[in-house]
Amino acid sequence: MNMNKLLVSITASIALLATAPTMAEQTQQSPAATDSAGYSNPAAAGTQKTDYNDAELKKFITAQEGITEVREEYIEKIEAADSQEKAQELQMKANDEMVSVIEDSGMDIPTYNAIATAYSSEPKVRNRIEALM
Repeated sequence: MNMNKLLVSITASIALLATAPTMAEQTQQSPAATDSAGYSNPAAAGTQKTDYNDAELKKFITAQEGITEVREEYIEKIEAADSQEKAQELQMKANDEMVSVIEDSGMDIPTYNAIATAYSSEPKVRNRIEALM
């Protein structure tokens, strides 16, 4: 897979998933680590983990492949929507499917987003993911 395409896909996925409600139970977190939707952002809290094991990274790759399929299925539908409401409805359906893809791969949303963020910002993580692909 082209790395630029993967990076664009990850960025688009994060943007969509950041608006999704977190399915997991919320724990007490610092205000810097949680936004109003309950999304946990380890990077904002200064606690970004970058030492993921191969199993976690392989789950991420599997989830990312599924998300790419969902994104490709919905992108044209969203762009062709005849109203803002229809576009938002399609985006929410795509978002729900992406959440399902991630959970079906054995990951939770915060972990997926943290790995995607690390992929974008940490060469060490990016290199390990690319080596596993």
